[in-house]
Amino acid sequence: MTTEHKRVLGIVGSPRRGGNTDILVDEVLAGAAEAGAQTEKVMLSKLDIRPCRACESCFETGKCVQKDDMPALLEKMDQSRVWVLGTPVYWWGPSAQFKVFLDRWFGQGQVVRFKGRPVILTIPLGGSDASFARHIVGMFEGSFAHLEMDLIATIVAPDVWNAGKVRDHPDVLAAARQAGREAVAFCHPFSK
Repeated sequence: MTTEHKRVLGIVGSPRRGGNTDILVDEVLAGAAEAGAQTEKVMLSKLDIRPCRACESCFETGKCVQKDDMPALLEKMDQSRVWVLGTPVYWWGPSAQFKVFLDRWFGQGQVVRFKGRPVILTIPLGGSDASFARHIVGMFEGSFAHLEMDLIATIVAPDVWNAGKVRDHPDVLAAARQAGREAVAFCHPFSK
C-alpha cells in the first residue's frame, strides 16, 4: 500500500496547546508513524470554524453558506484514512471548539462522506473516574453509529487536570501509541 493511502489525521479539540488532549493525539500519531503512516495534526482552536446556523442550505446546494475553515478541514479529512479525534471533557461533554466542529458534520452528504471511516477517540478529563466521560463517549458512539463510522479505539485518561499530567500515566500513553500502530491496518482507500 502506498504512503498516500496511509494517512492519519489528528484533530485536537482542546484550546490548550501542549495539554493532555494534544499529548494523547500526538501519541496516537506517533504510533501510526512508527507503523508507516503519514500523519498530520490540526488544532481546532487555530481555525475559524463557525457554529451551524441550522439554515439547511447544505441540503439544497451540498455546501455550507459559511465562509470559514471548515471546507479546508473537510478536505484534509477526506484525504486521510483514519481520524484521531481528541477533546477534553468540559461539563460532561466536548470542548466548545470540538462541539462546533462536530455540529458542522450535519448535512453536506456527511453520511456518505464519513461512512466506514475508522476513528480513534482520545478523551482526557480532570475527574478521578473514567465514568465521568460516559456522556461524551455515548455522544460519540451514537454519532458514529448514525454516520456508520467505525470506532476502533477509545482512550480515556481520568485524573489529568493539569496540563501535561497525562505524562504521569505511562499505561495510557502506551495504549494511545498502540492504538496508533494498530490504526494503520485500517488505512485502506475509500471510494466516493
